[in-house]
Amino acid sequence: MDLVVALVLGLSCLLLLSVWRQSSGRGKLPPGPTPLPIIGNILQMDFKDISKSLTKFSKVYGPVFTLYLGLEPSVVLHGYDAVKEALVDLGEEFAGRGSFPLSEKVNRNLGILFSNGKRWKELRRFSLMTLRNFGMGKRSIEDRVQEEAHCLVEELRKTNGSPCDPTFILGCAPCNVICSIIFQKRFDYKDQNFLNLMEKFNENLRLLSSPWIQVYNIFPALMDYLPGSQNTIIKNFDYIRSYVLEKIKEHQESLDVNNPRDFIDCFLIKMKEGKDNQQTEFTIENLLNTVTDVFGAGTETTSTTMRYGLLLLLKHTEITAKVQEEIDHVIGRDRSPCMQDRSRMPYTEAVLHEIQRYIDLIPTSLPHAVTCDVKFRNYFIPKGTRIITSLTSVLHDNKEFPNPEVFDPGHFMDESGNFKKSDYFMPFSSGKRICLGEGLARMELFLFLTTILQNFKLKPVIDPKDIDTTPIANSFGRVPPLYQLCFIPV
Repeated sequence: MDLVVALVLGLSCLLLLSVWRQSSGRGKLPPGPTPLPIIGNILQMDFKDISKSLTKFSKVYGPVFTLYLGLEPSVVLHGYDAVKEALVDLGEEFAGRGSFPLSEKVNRNLGILFSNGKRWKELRRFSLMTLRNFGMGKRSIEDRVQEEAHCLVEELRKTNGSPCDPTFILGCAPCNVICSIIFQKRFDYKDQNFLNLMEKFNENLRLLSSPWIQVYNIFPALMDYLPGSQNTIIKNFDYIRSYVLEKIKEHQESLDVNNPRDFIDCFLIKMKEGKDNQQTEFTIENLLNTVTDVFGAGTETTSTTMRYGLLLLLKHTEITAKVQEEIDHVIGRDRSPCMQDRSRMPYTEAVLHEIQRYIDLIPTSLPHAVTCDVKFRNYFIPKGTRIITSLTSVLHDNKEFPNPEVFDPGHFMDESGNFKKSDYFMPFSSGKRICLGEGLARMELFLFLTTILQNFKLKPVIDPKDIDTTPIANSFGRVPPLYQLCFIPV
């Protein structure tokens, strides 16, 4: 009986706290749907397609509105003007990282992706500089991507034109580029450790995009006690982290401070330089999490974009033919594609942009947070409030991109057939928190896909008009359906 009374009192207090917090903040924040106590607006949202829910709310409440995901308010930015005004014009104020409980449980706000303040600024600055300068005087990053593109083609030749699922082959290529930068090592595509890493990354993106994980991130204290896919994600991250830690230990034993070999060496040297500084962010824990962040963000996103891109090219055979015609004209068959070719290949560039725009890989990006109290469009947003940016509303804006639900490279072509840039092209987000690896990802997409199309004809196993490009997951990330194709040598 005492337990029942305690539970009733506890729930009553929680209910009163919820009502008080929601009513006290609602007058200052942007308008939004009326939240229910404790659970907020979650019953009004479709967690299988969050972007669709945000678009529906924006039609009622405008481009800036408030949602309660549980007890906590989130301010949603919908449309190019609102997103640009916040992330670019007020970049410093909107540069915080919002709460993402599952990732916080894994990395404890260390590393780059989910850190804030001084830690985030120092680690991001170091990582950008290291990636930018890496290989100067040695092999450039472009050399590494070209080498991997060659290995990818040789692996695809081994399929002998038979139907194959490209998931893991396409995952291996960008992962190997990251491995060469971080570990100074690439793997054979049949290496079991390598395949295990690929499987963990692939499974995590799929599970992070499930409705269950969206609910977990709203009620982590409750969901921690329940079985579910969050435990699989945590186990997968633990596997990846243990692998990275093993590599860090190997680097520590063989480190030559006068001859850094890779990203890990550069970080270890930085650690030695600041060993007497009690406030340093260059620690083993931050190294482990930074490498894991770069590893994960630089692998699965690029490979998923490539996989989705090939599916779209299988369906739209006339577009593929035009890209291959441009490859034949500009590059030919006697040499490998290089980044200098890109400026002379406007149609291919338009197709690559359209792939990223159309698939809208991470529809709401990672959550932001305001770093101080902010007055935004006559609303008051308190420091620490989570900010959700709808990248879908920018990438699928029907004024900038007529018929945005149609895959059309013409969205990035002018009337003279030249490539046309667009400020609305934000697949990597924008502002201070823009994706660290944007330059590398764009290089990989160009070199990998042009090298594949230079060497193979893509043959679908079903009629192109019957190919379904609808994603099988549509929440945190859009995951393309599984499919098979034949790579026919040309």
